[in-house]
Amino acid sequence: MSSLKEDALKYHSKGRPGKIAVIPTKPTNTKRDLSLAYSPGVAEPCIAIAENKEDVYKYTAKGNLVAVISNGTAVLGLGDIGPEASKPVMEGKGVLFKIFADIDVFDIEIDTKDTEAFIQTVKNIAVTFGGINLEDIKSPECFEIESRLKEELDIPIMHDDQHGTAIITGAALLNALELVNKNIGDIQVVYNGAGASAISCARIMLALGVKKENLVMCDSKGVIRADNPNLDAIKKPFATERDLNTLAEALQNADVFVGLSKADVVSQDMLRSMNKDCIVFALANPNPEISYELAMASRPDIILATGRSDYPNQVNNVLGFPYIFRGALDVRATKITEEMKLAAVYALAKLTKEPVPEIVNLAYNESNVNFGRNYIIPKPIDPRLITAVSPAVARAAMECGVAKHPIKDWDKYHNELLNRLGKESNFIRAITDKAKQNPKRVVFAEADNLKILRAARIVKDEGIAIPILLGNRQKIEQMIASEQINLTDVRIIDPMEEEQKRNAYAEVFYRKRQRKGMSLHEAKKIMRDRNYYAPMMIEMGEADALISGLTKNYPTTIRPSLQILGKEEGAQVVAGMYIMLTKKGTLFFADCSVNQDPTEKELFDITCLAHDAVKKFNINPRIALLSYSNFGSAKGIVPSRMSKVRNMLKAAHPNMVVDGEVQANIALNQKLLRENFPFSELVGEQVNTFVFPSLSSGNIAYKMMQELGAAEAIGPVLLGLKKSAHILQLGSSVREIVNMVTIAVVDAQSKE
Repeated sequence: MSSLKEDALKYHSKGRPGKIAVIPTKPTNTKRDLSLAYSPGVAEPCIAIAENKEDVYKYTAKGNLVAVISNGTAVLGLGDIGPEASKPVMEGKGVLFKIFADIDVFDIEIDTKDTEAFIQTVKNIAVTFGGINLEDIKSPECFEIESRLKEELDIPIMHDDQHGTAIITGAALLNALELVNKNIGDIQVVYNGAGASAISCARIMLALGVKKENLVMCDSKGVIRADNPNLDAIKKPFATERDLNTLAEALQNADVFVGLSKADVVSQDMLRSMNKDCIVFALANPNPEISYELAMASRPDIILATGRSDYPNQVNNVLGFPYIFRGALDVRATKITEEMKLAAVYALAKLTKEPVPEIVNLAYNESNVNFGRNYIIPKPIDPRLITAVSPAVARAAMECGVAKHPIKDWDKYHNELLNRLGKESNFIRAITDKAKQNPKRVVFAEADNLKILRAARIVKDEGIAIPILLGNRQKIEQMIASEQINLTDVRIIDPMEEEQKRNAYAEVFYRKRQRKGMSLHEAKKIMRDRNYYAPMMIEMGEADALISGLTKNYPTTIRPSLQILGKEEGAQVVAGMYIMLTKKGTLFFADCSVNQDPTEKELFDITCLAHDAVKKFNINPRIALLSYSNFGSAKGIVPSRMSKVRNMLKAAHPNMVVDGEVQANIALNQKLLRENFPFSELVGEQVNTFVFPSLSSGNIAYKMMQELGAAEAIGPVLLGLKKSAHILQLGSSVREIVNMVTIAVVDAQSKE
């Protein structure tokens, strides 16, 4: 069984099977709560709705509930696999709706291939939902199904397979044409593929200004020609009058190619036959019509987009459907109109040309992602998508008269959209993408542990890191074989087999520590310990980062790295920072693991280390120095110390955004901060970095947040070391190990 297959099956089956669940949104803890939720209290909203059906939006979840509906006849690249087999995909679509637009989803699989039966089933259940997303229904039936349902129901309905790709591609086309200074009315466009996506893409492009006589579409038999008497009603509008027969002929002197077909049907010569500054959308998945490498090598003036995330300009439907439905639901649109789809196109095109947020720069390992040939559509992790696309769709719905609940206060709506989404996932997506840009060699000092081996395989398969397994070779190989973990090509190092290397390492270690009581004999003995051998590999340039600490206590694991790697230039202390992924965004806690009772000078140094570490993630640090007092409201050693630290920091670094002493709740609550302490420089934007007065306070805070489910913790990230070494929490999960490896790789990149 392949590693991806094994992981995917475990992911879907572990714990509660599947990917989605229904969660109560109201209190249900007391007898009174239950009497309000159900009998007898539930009768009151029932009566209100019976008197006014529109109140269903007021008293139930309908207004934020979308049905993802399929019959499993065209599932991904798997074809007609049936409704049961389509359910994992529909659940996955529900997850995307939720995480990107905070839309709740029921997935519904209908066991029929009969178009009329499908339509009637959807009509009969439509009263439950605020919108319907049709999914993975084969062509040509999908066209009739969507068309009929749009006519016969009064809620937004969209077949994403048709329109999602079309909307994203339309935005990319507008921007690409702007870059090459071509007029959309003059360009020659060639399609390969005539399925649902291709037809919808062609319709969007015609609506954007492409002339029908300048569009050629090919199917599996070649060019779709007007003189073909056997054309169906779907393809007929896209038949050409020109004397063309093959894709190769059609591409000669074309400006744009849109591929929605299959891999490797386009050659370099075909691309070379296109006009200057050609635009190519090779969107077949998982492999495009021509590989990225071959296409880019074919000519220097090409603008290329694919459906893949590992290349620039990914055409990804997640840029569209969550935000289109969000805008449609928020104005209670009766349908999704062509104007609403075009509004999404223009909103995406416009967003691409605006300066990107820091989280996007971080993900793509650039200081400034800019509109250009390698950035013609937004990145899927861009947090501004919801506030760019959804309002544009909502406005269009209002302007074309299908909005039953128009928005009156657009600033308020903007803030509502921002507050809908937790920001905890953007950070880990961004650093994962950054790690993949330049994966580093990570040595795992405890590789004879099953969780470590599983994490090593994940980071290898995902391209996050190049793992090196350190430990007893026989034991590691037995575990890999017995657990069928795909690590056959990963380097295993057994220090007990490496006597010559151990002795060489011991010589270097002895020279480092000979004036601190270390003898050569003791150095040779100690180098048998993997927690010494691993950092020495980094010191000698044979690895870039290390991960340890899963099974040993923190002081035992950190000491070798301190002794061997030492502090980075200018660092006076080493500190431990936790990255907390929360609904308020990514927060940074320091110091939670190294310095027990830091002095004022040590707190000064810890704050500087935390500031610089947060900056490396392309995030502007806004730092609160925590205490039980607010700006002198209570006396004591801790408030006095934190206040002095603030003064020291401002004297040394006047541009650093830092304030305190301040209580944690005040620092986290901008409203309280503004109302009570308007003079604080922390007023205005969310505080993201917190410096604790002692190890105990920081350790207690992060562990309580983690166990209460208020945050996912990554760490501790060691700050102040010369090279990248990171110590896991005792008993970390595989997911936490993978997150720490990702941090370690990004840290190693920054220390290069």
